[in-house]
Amino acid sequence: MPRAQIKDEKKYQKLRDKGESKEKAARIANAQAGQGSSKVGRKGGKSPSYDDWTKEDLLKRAREIGIEGRSSMNKSQLVKALRDH
Repeated sequence: MPRAQIKDEKKYQKLRDKGESKEKAARIANAQAGQGSSKVGRKGGKSPSYDDWTKEDLLKRAREIGIEGRSSMNKSQLVKALRDH
């Protein structure tokens, strides 16, 4: 039985079957129904490569995600550790 707030019931059901929450499945199904699936998948910002970050910024990010031994790492080691995490 179709729900009024769900614009693409088939997509919603596929997402629910994959284990997505009701809210997330509804958000995705409605966004794709309104904009098309190719546009919805391309949303989001661009982040610069870790190679372009300063060592200070890399250390801050490593601290945020809990990388051990970060204080003794050089810039290239920090970049590798963040990419591997």
